[in-house]
Order: sequence, then C-alpha cells, then structure tokens
Amino acid sequence: MGEVVSTKMDKTVTVKVTRKVRHPLYKKFVKHYKKYLSHVTSVEPSLGDIVKISSIHPISKLKRWQVSEIIRKSEKIG
Repeated sequence: MGEVVSTKMDKTVTVKVTRKVRHPLYKKFVKHYKKYLSHVTSVEPSLGDIVKISSIHPISKLKRWQVSEIIRKSEKIG
C-alpha cells in the first residue's frame, strides 16, 4: 500500500510506500520511504490516492509492480 506521488508518465505512476522502523539504539519509530514505478492498466489513480500494488514480471528496467486497486481516493480541499 502506498500513496501516488506522480502521474506524469504514460501508463505509469510513482507510488511512495512508507514503513515505520524502530531505531535500534534510541527505540524511537522512524519513517522510511521507498518509491516504486507501477504499471497502470485498468484503474486510473490520480495524485494523492492510496493504492495497492502487486508484483508482476519485469516490464522495463525499473517497472516490476502493478497498481491492483485504489483503496482510497484523494480529497481536494478548497
């Protein structure tokens, strides 16, 4: 699960996945981020949507993920 941060490419979105990791010495939770290039087929996610990605066969050098479903749409305020 991650947030769509870029939709500027054709049939591809960038998804930022956040995970919380406990620091080994200070025991504080720290956020770690990783960005994945995900292929888009049937669903059309927009910027800020929370999506679920699943692994597929390699499509290009960096694309190994596919957007399987949109969990929550982004809300525009104002």
